[in-house]
Amino acid sequence: MRTKMKLPAILLYALFSTGLAYAGDMQSGRETYELHCSICHGANGIAVDMTIPSFANGDRLFQMDQDLVRSIREGKDLMPAFRGLLSDREIRDVISYLRSL
Repeated sequence: MRTKMKLPAILLYALFSTGLAYAGDMQSGRETYELHCSICHGANGIAVDMTIPSFANGDRLFQMDQDLVRSIREGKDLMPAFRGLLSDREIRDVISYLRSL
């Protein structure tokens, strides 16, 4: 009986410790996006330049959240890194907002 009880507890711990159970806050993500991202990616996710992803068109949003978090944290191509400026939670909030566009 004890072994049966341990498995669900281990699975719950694994789920919560990986961040998979966190659902991003779209309102907070929108505010962060407007402050840090909209200057290049546009107020409504429509980029100001053809070489920049337009999130309103779904550009780059086919990627898994963990890959998007890494790209935002580390920077990609012309985009600067946001490590130290945005927490992983703030980044996940932005991703949640982007997926709502």
